[in-house]
Amino acid sequence: MANRWRRNRNRRLAGGSAENGAASENRGEALVEEAPPPRRPGETQTPAAGGAEGAQISGEGLSIPSGLAAGGDGSGEGGGTDLTPAALERLRQLSETPAPEREEEILGPGKDISDMPFWGGVRDYSDEYYRNKQLIFDTLVDNVDLTQLSDLDEATARSELKEVVTQIISVSNMILSATEQNLIFEDICSDVLGYGPLDYLLADDEISDIMVNGSKTVFVEVNGIIYRTRVRFRDDRQLMNICQRIVSQVGRRIDEASPICDARLPDGSRVNVIVPPLALDGPALTIRKFRREKLTLDDMRRFGTVSKEMADLLRIVGQVRCNILVTGGTGTGKTTVLNCLTGCIDHGERIVTCEDAAELQLQQPHVVRLETRPPNLEGLGEVSMRDLVRNCLRMRPERIVVGEVRGTEAFDLLQAMNTGHDGSMGTLHANNPREVLTRLESMITMGGFQLPARMIKEMISASIDVIVHLARLRDGTRRVTHITEVVGMDGETIILQDLFLYKVEGEDQRGGVSGYHVSANILRPVLYERARYYNLHNQLKTILESAPTEEDFEQRRESSRGSY
Repeated sequence: MANRWRRNRNRRLAGGSAENGAASENRGEALVEEAPPPRRPGETQTPAAGGAEGAQISGEGLSIPSGLAAGGDGSGEGGGTDLTPAALERLRQLSETPAPEREEEILGPGKDISDMPFWGGVRDYSDEYYRNKQLIFDTLVDNVDLTQLSDLDEATARSELKEVVTQIISVSNMILSATEQNLIFEDICSDVLGYGPLDYLLADDEISDIMVNGSKTVFVEVNGIIYRTRVRFRDDRQLMNICQRIVSQVGRRIDEASPICDARLPDGSRVNVIVPPLALDGPALTIRKFRREKLTLDDMRRFGTVSKEMADLLRIVGQVRCNILVTGGTGTGKTTVLNCLTGCIDHGERIVTCEDAAELQLQQPHVVRLETRPPNLEGLGEVSMRDLVRNCLRMRPERIVVGEVRGTEAFDLLQAMNTGHDGSMGTLHANNPREVLTRLESMITMGGFQLPARMIKEMISASIDVIVHLARLRDGTRRVTHITEVVGMDGETIILQDLFLYKVEGEDQRGGVSGYHVSANILRPVLYERARYYNLHNQLKTILESAPTEEDFEQRRESSRGSY
């Protein structure tokens, strides 16, 4: 198709000025033969020599294969299609605008081509750059049926797009270096085949969250700190199209009738979209990214999230089939820790997961993944989290993992934990372990269950074995601050017992939060008998006896003061 495309273009250019046609052909061929740059270019490339003017703009200046032409039948046969009158008028307007003489005028004053001051390799392009890109993109949309690209593989689609973009630049009067042409081509490929400006941020493994507040403002979180980026979209329409592209991949929709949607990317990253009229400043898109490699408890220990003794304890807790709730505030790393804990599950066990948006990364071979479904346009067909939890009880699960407990499904999950499905896990939003119990009570009460308060508390104390609580500190670091076991009832009160705690000591030399994990010096916890059943009680005893207590840290501080 590319060869036929080039022949059609040559035939049409032959009727114009030979000199202008040759100049356009040479410039177009130089771009076609040049290898495309990486996503995050960091090397200065030599501009196209001479900045020769392009061919005269006329109806014979551009040839689009009929298979991709707007209104074509997709067969790819036959001759080319000329530019539409609207596209010609836009290109004429562009040709009448004086072209910048220096690359700095396109990239912005003082912006070197290799300068990447923000995350994702995104440079601060000038308005002139975005204007040129917009004119090229509009011309592309007017002349190419982009839906035909869905039938091609990515490499072929990029090749076809490059051919068209090269021709558009050739018949215009834009003076662009090879570097600028490649940058515009990469941006247009992202807009058509990917997620537009988000592709740069999604490719950066250092970024954990992407927050889009309208088309002109984008923030990212890196190592727990929020930064503003220079990423921007053309307008709210482009941002809305990208949001629709994301949610449609999982069979959902986003529009004025359904302005809120939870979805996921193919790599499991969690997505939330809210659009006007609910979002007043344009569509708001939030993406919670996950690492490509699966983290383990050893990785968490290396990051300082847990101590060595805490990691060993959590490994035993998972192996002896304790019912675990991972709790904390928003962005504290609950799902990450839950993923680490699922690594302790034996590969021979049958696991059923229930999630609003599938994001858990279980590595066991026997896993059934379930996902909720919102209602359709008629308000029918909704499948709630409670429906999934109740259904998975009929699927012979050995472990039930709930991505997030936030409603009446708490009652069914507690019933499952208390009726033979031990070793189940889930996450829950709470500020401390004591508040976890209060939230569970309120969730069950919200479901309309007419149960006495004492009965609900007894159900909670009999179902939950261990609470793993996380916090995000003011410097952005995340720490497991409590490993707490549920002991039982004392009158009307549920008794909790801390096994490990995190103590904040002050600030380090870099201004970050300094602290340490300590044992609560509980040498015979309630889960000791369960560990004995699995023949892991000696390991548990060794871990608890070797873990440093707060008194040990006090003695170390005293000895360090005495040495000066």
